[in-house]
Amino acid sequence: MADNGSLVHARDLVKRFGDFAAVRGIDVDVRRGEAFGFLGPNGAGKSSTMRMVGCVSPRTSGELRVLGLDPERDGPRIRARLGVVPQLDNLDAELTVRQNLHVYGRFFGLSKSHVRAKADELLDFAQLTERADDEVDPLSGGMKRRLTIARSLINDPELLLLDEPTTGLDPQARHLLWDRLFRLKQNGVTLIITTHYMDEAEQLCDRLVVMDDGRIVAEGSPSELIGRYSTREVLELRFPPDVAPPLDQLDGLADRLEALPDRLLLYATDGEAVLAAAHGRGVRPVSSLVRRSTLEDVFLRLTGRTLVD
Repeated sequence: MADNGSLVHARDLVKRFGDFAAVRGIDVDVRRGEAFGFLGPNGAGKSSTMRMVGCVSPRTSGELRVLGLDPERDGPRIRARLGVVPQLDNLDAELTVRQNLHVYGRFFGLSKSHVRAKADELLDFAQLTERADDEVDPLSGGMKRRLTIARSLINDPELLLLDEPTTGLDPQARHLLWDRLFRLKQNGVTLIITTHYMDEAEQLCDRLVVMDDGRIVAEGSPSELIGRYSTREVLELRFPPDVAPPLDQLDGLADRLEALPDRLLLYATDGEAVLAAAHGRGVRPVSSLVRRSTLEDVFLRLTGRTLVD
């Protein structure tokens, strides 16, 4: 096991591509049995970090241990104990669902009898038993994603790396995948997840880091981050175009006020009380909504609302 009981232990980890620093000296510890998340806008350094952890991209400098081993010296030994779910499915579309599992299992040197038994178990886990002898190409996106995750488990990995696991899936498929990932964690598999979906991070991650410009800008559980960087509730006020009230008319009503092109956000402990106070000052929005603060509020506060390509 790695330092401090961590399956992944990084200190001052740096990744450069020429003059460009993709990862700028981060510290990370992923504990056995937890689901750990990397959040951040495009170009934040999430994928570069995952590739170093997955032993497919060498670090430029700093310390990194995965499963207690050095990726530069022990890459093959580490990879044999990892499962990897890439952002884009790379299944063999001309093979059947079952054959995809069999072929991948043989890459790990597993016996044919073991792979056959394990494939049956994983087909049941992924709810693909009835499609086992179908070719991959006609499957839905959700089925392909479940097969990719099942394939990553063929070697009984201790650590599973998932890069944007539910991108492009409909809500039903996403929730089914969440259930499967939760079951894996219950069975002792450690998960590292990158995702752009804040609700996904709240559902799945015990702890996470928010990355921006190659650095970690916040770390904690979803509830800890919401408590630290946001408020209990958010009041959203919408107005007709170009007729929002002067911001000083709302001074002192909330802990923080954010003006967006289509609405005002007032961050407070009691959104209904703030709404009543705003009405008392003559503020009349077209619509109002009081909601709980979310990880998305934290993410946007820490990384900004400017689109990064």
